[in-house]
Formats: sequence, structure tokens, C-alpha cells
Amino acid sequence: MANYVLVHGSFQGGWIWKRAAEVLRKGGHTVYAPTLDGCAERSHLIRPGITIAAQAREVADMMFYEDLFDVALVATSTGGLVACKTAELARERISRLVFVDALAPQPGERVSEIVQRAAGTPPMPTAGLARGPTREELESRLFADLDAETKAWAVERATMHPVEASDAPGELDGFWAQRWRARVIRCRLSQNPPEAHQRRTAEKLGADWHEMDAGHYPMLSHPEELARLLLP
Repeated sequence: MANYVLVHGSFQGGWIWKRAAEVLRKGGHTVYAPTLDGCAERSHLIRPGITIAAQAREVADMMFYEDLFDVALVATSTGGLVACKTAELARERISRLVFVDALAPQPGERVSEIVQRAAGTPPMPTAGLARGPTREELESRLFADLDAETKAWAVERATMHPVEASDAPGELDGFWAQRWRARVIRCRLSQNPPEAHQRRTAEKLGADWHEMDAGHYPMLSHPEELARLLLP
């Protein structure tokens, strides 16, 4: 049986993995889906200093205190940045990486250079140290492909994301200087991250490549299929 640590993306929390995590646990696997600092049920703790590196350190520390080794570190969306940094900080604990429609910027590259937003799309609202989509945008764009019940459930749980943990050019240089065992899972119905970005990630890592007929949140829409793809 395997150890899984699932890293969520922006506007999410550990809750995003609930369905897929349940499938993996039923298969006898050990699964952790931590909520990153400043997100979801921890959004009230927003403060200066919540960066990608700080969130990654927390995940690495969790693996230490839980005595986790041979970890399959799984990330989605902007959680890819945190997972890359976590892997660098806890190299000896990681057996493989899985990127599920995830961002993995190259050295010096910004997330804004990768993510494609439609022309004329206004910037997301910012409130203090956090930024996130409006309820309308959640319903009409981010969670648009989900069934009505799942969409309502997800919209109620979405929160703003710490601005300092949204991008950090150069933060992943140490990650890309090493070799990793990896898998990239692209969701065909998702615009971001673009296919070219994900194929580049797979090429740079020499990773396995898989695709799903799903939107950006397959852990909600296709949990059983995703869980199978997370297996070795």
C-alpha cells in the first residue's frame, strides 16, 4: 500500500480531494490532504509571510512528524508550485510526483506567463493579502463543468488565496536541478494550465503522460478514474 500526500491549488483546501481520497483509502492506502496555510478553514489566519516556500516547508514538516516515506506527492493547479518546493525540501521522503492539471514553472518563469485568461477578463478581486474569484466567476467559469450539486458544494467552500503564495520566480530552481520520477495527468476539458505547458513538464521530467476527459477538477468530477491514475 502507498502513502499519498495531496496538495490543493488556489481557492481550495484539503476538501477538494475528499472524493478521490476516500477512493484511495478504501483501497488501503494512507492519504493526507492538508489544507495549506491561509486557505479554506485556515483562511482566517492570513498574514504576511505565507509564501510558496513557507507552505512547502509546512507540508515537508508534516511528512517528518507523521514519519512518512515512499510518498506519492500529488498536486493540482497552483499546488504544483508548492509540491515542487516540498519535494526539494523532503527529497528523501518522496518516491514519485504526480501533477494533475498542475503548474510547474521553469526557472525564472512567472505563473502569469503560463496561465491564459480571455481578453478583457478583469483581474480577480483582492482583499488585503488575499486574492480570489467572485462567486459568479466560480459558478460560470472555474466550476462550470461540475454537476449542479457538486458545483454548489464547491462554491460554498472556495476561498481567496494568499497573494504571496501565488507566484515566486526562481523558487523552483533547486527542484529542476534534480531528477524525479513523475507522472503528468492532463485534463482535456480544462483551458489552464495549457497543454503545451503540461507537455513541457512531462518532457523535462521524463514523466509518464496520461489524459482525462475532465475539467480542471477531476478529483470532484471523476474521483474513481483519477484515483486509478494515481496508482503506481
